Amino acid sequence: MNISTRSALIDHRFLLVIIVALVITLANYDKWFGPTAPVYSKSVSPTVVEEFRAAWIASVANINWPSEMGLSVDEQQQQAINLLDMISAANMNAVILQIRPQADALYDSPYEPWSYYLTGTQGIPPEPFYDPLAFWVEQAHLRGLELHAWINPYRAHHMDGGPVSEHSIVQRMTENIYRLKNDMYWMDPTQAEVVAHSLNVIKDIVSRYDIDGLHYDDYFYPYPSYNDGEDFPDHENYQRYVNEGGELSKADWRRAAVDDFVQQIYVSVKAIKPHVKVGISPFGIWRPNYPESIRGFDQYEQLYADAKLWLNEGWLDYYTPQLYWNISKIPQSFPILLAWWESQNTQQRHLWPGMSSNKAATQAGQTEVINQIMVSRAIQKTSSGHVFWNVKTVADNPDFASLLANNVYNNQALVPASPWLDNEPPDPPTVSLTKSNNALTITWQGADEAAFRWVIYSYTASGWRYDIVPGHIDNYRFDDAKAIKQVAVIAVDRTGLQSARINLLTEHE
Repeated sequence: MNISTRSALIDHRFLLVIIVALVITLANYDKWFGPTAPVYSKSVSPTVVEEFRAAWIASVANINWPSEMGLSVDEQQQQAINLLDMISAANMNAVILQIRPQADALYDSPYEPWSYYLTGTQGIPPEPFYDPLAFWVEQAHLRGLELHAWINPYRAHHMDGGPVSEHSIVQRMTENIYRLKNDMYWMDPTQAEVVAHSLNVIKDIVSRYDIDGLHYDDYFYPYPSYNDGEDFPDHENYQRYVNEGGELSKADWRRAAVDDFVQQIYVSVKAIKPHVKVGISPFGIWRPNYPESIRGFDQYEQLYADAKLWLNEGWLDYYTPQLYWNISKIPQSFPILLAWWESQNTQQRHLWPGMSSNKAATQAGQTEVINQIMVSRAIQKTSSGHVFWNVKTVADNPDFASLLANNVYNNQALVPASPWLDNEPPDPPTVSLTKSNNALTITWQGADEAAFRWVIYSYTASGWRYDIVPGHIDNYRFDDAKAIKQVAVIAVDRTGLQSARINLLTEHE
């Protein structure tokens, strides 16, 4: 096949993806772009939109939070509250908070020192003392947001992480941690000591904190540029493996270690708290030529990450490939890559792509991000969702935040259910109505299992609409009682399953 013929085929495939995306988007226009909240006629059973809408919040190099080292506790907490309030106001429903940037902790860890990025000195806790992760979890849940704890599995020290302190893991695992040419330090993923330590860190987080997800990113082996293109310096450990009878090539040996770690993380988390979702956000290309038009970095050969295998095997609950390219960038096209990853989602896990929302700094970039959201909704089969890199694009860009809230996110959404984690819906609540003056208050009592969210439906002359409220709330007030004809309440559990709907007629029906 000549180059011009191949290019034509690629263009036609791309055009087909866009046409399908637009058709499906138009078919779901009312669901995704209703005026203020989804409105249904009386004859239509009301339903709630399900879509994962999240942003990464990075602590490394103080990218997002805290904005700088050494802030007072009040300043740290107020920054966290501001970010959560802006996320909630944009009708998003989750945050992914980096709590282990360089084998140090933005929480009270028994295994690793307090983070340099928190106080400016590794090993020094905040004063007066508080636990940042516990605070973030509490504040997120008060707003009905999920909190996913994001860790870096193997980075031992970042080049912007200050001096290597006496508390650093670099000082404790000297034989299995290597200094790279860019002054990062990296753990050797093939070594049992390293794996055991990282698994202990993960199990501790899941055991002690009420997180909704455990998330890790693309930093398995370091990118080649981190070591000036030289091979990862694990030669002695590989030679030891060979001398002990190992038969794998060095590349396969490295990949096998990462694969085993990915599987162990999933098993370990589920053994502690089955409802905690495990999410992975690898580099967006598995290998060049998959699919045929794709060119670029080969994570399989250079990061020793067989990300396709993890998705095929279902060693995760949601998969967030970092698809930071534009729709029209053919060698790394956003929809072509997303459609290929969807074809690999044989276990029907959540496929929620990572998007470079930093593009939203310009008008053209905002249009690109909105179009990517629309295209992803068309391609995703099992559930809709996406993650923004990073939270600044919502928190520091009021125009984009307003565009989200009034356009593609103009209604609230539940996080899609994960039925493989739990297939038993929660029991419905007990509901009652009271009227005072011209107001109507609906009150509910949950069953034994605590709900994570509630969906409150109301029917007026305009039709049905809904509101989503956090699990700790037990009542909802309508100021114009005469306008309300019917109300309904459902409970939503930690895995996103919904109870039966409790319907009540008002005296005005």
